[in-house]
Amino acid sequence: MFDRELVHSLMVQVREWLLTIKKRSQGLTTAEAFIASDKGQETFDSICMLFIAVGENLKRVDQMTEGQLFEKYPEADWTGAMGFRDVIAHQYFQIDHEEVFAIIQDNLEMLLQSVENTIKEVR
Repeated sequence: MFDRELVHSLMVQVREWLLTIKKRSQGLTTAEAFIASDKGQETFDSICMLFIAVGENLKRVDQMTEGQLFEKYPEADWTGAMGFRDVIAHQYFQIDHEEVFAIIQDNLEMLLQSVENTIKEVR
Protein backbone atom coordinates (compact mmCIF):
# COMPACT_ATOMS: atom_id res chain seq x y z
CA MET A 1 0.00 0.00 0.00
CA PHE A 2 1.19 3.52 -0.72
CA ASP A 3 1.22 6.68 1.38
CA ARG A 4 -2.13 8.20 0.38
CA GLU A 5 -1.38 11.53 2.04
CA LEU A 6 1.89 11.96 0.14
CA VAL A 7 0.33 10.91 -3.17
CA HIS A 8 -2.52 13.34 -2.55
CA SER A 9 -0.07 16.14 -1.85
CA LEU A 10 1.97 15.40 -4.97
CA MET A 11 -1.13 15.30 -7.17
CA VAL A 12 -2.44 18.57 -5.69
CA GLN A 13 0.87 20.14 -6.69
CA VAL A 14 0.47 18.72 -10.20
CA ARG A 15 -3.02 20.23 -10.41
CA GLU A 16 -1.72 23.63 -9.37
CA TRP A 17 1.09 23.52 -11.92
CA LEU A 18 -1.31 22.47 -14.68
CA LEU A 19 -3.66 25.30 -13.75
CA THR A 20 -0.71 27.69 -13.93
CA ILE A 21 0.18 26.38 -17.38
CA LYS A 22 -3.43 26.90 -18.41
CA LYS A 23 -3.41 30.45 -17.06
CA ARG A 24 -0.08 31.37 -18.64
CA SER A 25 -1.12 29.99 -22.02
CA GLN A 26 -4.47 31.80 -22.10
CA GLY A 27 -4.64 34.16 -25.00
CA LEU A 28 -2.05 32.30 -27.04
CA THR A 29 -3.73 31.64 -30.36
CA THR A 30 -0.74 30.29 -32.25
CA ALA A 31 2.50 28.52 -31.47
CA GLU A 32 4.39 31.46 -32.94
CA ALA A 33 3.32 33.54 -29.94
CA PHE A 34 6.01 31.67 -28.01
CA ILE A 35 8.76 33.00 -30.25
CA ALA A 36 7.39 36.34 -31.41
CA SER A 37 8.66 38.32 -28.42
CA ASP A 38 10.70 38.19 -25.25
CA LYS A 39 7.44 37.90 -23.29
CA GLY A 40 6.42 34.93 -25.43
CA GLN A 41 9.77 33.25 -24.86
CA GLU A 42 9.48 33.84 -21.10
CA THR A 43 6.04 32.25 -21.18
CA PHE A 44 7.42 29.29 -23.13
CA ASP A 45 10.31 28.87 -20.69
CA SER A 46 8.06 29.03 -17.63
CA ILE A 47 5.56 26.57 -19.11
CA CYS A 48 8.34 24.12 -19.98
CA MET A 49 9.70 24.35 -16.43
CA LEU A 50 6.24 23.59 -15.07
CA PHE A 51 5.93 20.59 -17.40
CA ILE A 52 9.21 19.31 -15.95
CA ALA A 53 7.81 19.62 -12.42
CA VAL A 54 4.56 17.91 -13.47
CA GLY A 55 6.47 15.03 -15.02
CA GLU A 56 8.67 14.62 -11.95
CA ASN A 57 5.70 14.36 -9.61
CA LEU A 58 3.85 12.01 -11.93
CA LYS A 59 6.89 9.75 -12.07
CA ARG A 60 7.07 9.71 -8.27
CA VAL A 61 3.39 8.92 -7.92
CA ASP A 62 3.54 6.22 -10.57
CA GLN A 63 6.47 4.59 -8.80
CA MET A 64 4.86 4.89 -5.37
CA THR A 65 1.58 3.37 -6.57
CA GLU A 66 3.35 0.76 -8.73
CA GLY A 67 1.43 2.03 -11.76
CA GLN A 68 -1.92 1.09 -10.29
CA LEU A 69 -3.35 4.60 -9.81
CA PHE A 70 -2.86 5.91 -13.32
CA GLU A 71 -4.09 2.73 -14.98
CA LYS A 72 -7.54 3.53 -13.56
CA TYR A 73 -7.63 6.70 -15.69
CA PRO A 74 -6.47 5.61 -19.16
CA GLU A 75 -8.00 8.66 -20.84
CA ALA A 76 -4.92 10.67 -19.84
CA ASP A 77 -1.58 10.12 -21.52
CA TRP A 78 0.37 9.60 -18.31
CA THR A 79 3.31 8.01 -20.11
CA GLY A 80 3.44 10.93 -22.51
CA ALA A 81 3.34 13.47 -19.68
CA MET A 82 6.16 11.72 -17.84
CA GLY A 83 8.16 11.29 -21.03
CA PHE A 84 7.68 14.93 -22.01
CA ARG A 85 9.52 15.84 -18.81
CA ASP A 86 12.52 13.89 -20.08
CA VAL A 87 12.38 15.52 -23.50
CA ILE A 88 12.33 19.00 -22.00
CA ALA A 89 15.04 18.25 -19.45
CA HIS A 90 17.43 16.59 -21.87
CA GLN A 91 16.69 18.25 -25.19
CA TYR A 92 15.47 21.72 -24.22
CA PHE A 93 17.11 23.59 -27.06
CA GLN A 94 15.56 21.26 -29.62
CA ILE A 95 11.99 21.55 -28.31
CA ASP A 96 9.53 22.55 -30.98
CA HIS A 97 7.32 25.43 -29.81
CA GLU A 98 4.54 24.06 -32.04
CA GLU A 99 4.67 20.75 -30.19
CA VAL A 100 4.37 22.46 -26.81
CA PHE A 101 1.46 24.53 -28.10
CA ALA A 102 -0.25 21.39 -29.45
CA ILE A 103 0.19 19.59 -26.13
CA ILE A 104 -1.42 22.50 -24.31
CA GLN A 105 -4.28 22.70 -26.81
CA ASP A 106 -4.91 18.97 -27.18
CA ASN A 107 -3.95 17.32 -23.89
CA LEU A 108 -3.96 19.77 -21.00
CA GLU A 109 -7.68 19.64 -20.18
CA MET A 110 -7.86 15.84 -20.20
CA LEU A 111 -4.74 15.57 -18.05
CA LEU A 112 -6.12 18.14 -15.64
CA GLN A 113 -9.43 16.28 -15.36
CA SER A 114 -7.65 12.99 -14.78
CA VAL A 115 -5.48 14.60 -12.10
CA GLU A 116 -8.67 15.84 -10.42
CA ASN A 117 -10.02 12.29 -10.47
CA THR A 118 -6.88 10.88 -8.86
CA ILE A 119 -7.00 13.54 -6.16
CA LYS A 120 -10.57 12.58 -5.31
CA GLU A 121 -9.65 8.92 -5.21
CA VAL A 122 -6.69 9.22 -2.85
CA ARG A 123 -8.28 11.80 -0.58
